Amino acid sequence: MIDPAPARLVVLVSGSGSNLQALLDAAADPAYGAKVVAVGADRDGIAGLDRAAAAGVPTFVDSVKAYESRDDWDAALTEHVAAHEPDLVISAGFLKLVGKRFLTAFGDRYINTHNALLPAFPGMHGPRDALAYGVKLAGATLFFVDAGVDTGPIIAQVSVPVLDGDTEETLTERIKEAERAQLVDHVGRLVREGWTITDRKVTIP
Repeated sequence: MIDPAPARLVVLVSGSGSNLQALLDAAADPAYGAKVVAVGADRDGIAGLDRAAAAGVPTFVDSVKAYESRDDWDAALTEHVAAHEPDLVISAGFLKLVGKRFLTAFGDRYINTHNALLPAFPGMHGPRDALAYGVKLAGATLFFVDAGVDTGPIIAQVSVPVLDGDTEETLTERIKEAERAQLVDHVGRLVREGWTITDRKVTIP
């Protein structure tokens, strides 16, 4: 029996690329079932691009300000991602909201991770908002991206206790660790086992 070719991952980054590195490390094991075939960014000069280069992974940069309109940027990003024929597209700290064209092309296979237990505390400041509300459990959510802000079908969630002495920084760091492990685990499961989305419910066989 011939082993199937590994699933193709395109990872989008905006910063340090720690989640990207976790995926690169996992994909080094053939049993993981996936490989990172390209890394895209919305800006030059970031560590995430350096990590990709060090791993020998092709990169591309689509800066919003390089295009006349947001729609033009979205079209270019869609084209550049599509050129790598991805099975999954992963937002790994990518800080730009994609547009209609991108979601039409990849909406059922574009995933993102958020540092709160959605639908609570969407947006840019999940840990800060969770602390301000006084919750006892925070965490991270992995989901398929839709046209809303952190509103897509949920793939997985992991909880992180809020400790009495937590600051936004300490809670954020603990969430990042759990978030990274969840991302790596479930990307592997998705590519190896497949998935269905029915009435917002994501099922991995």
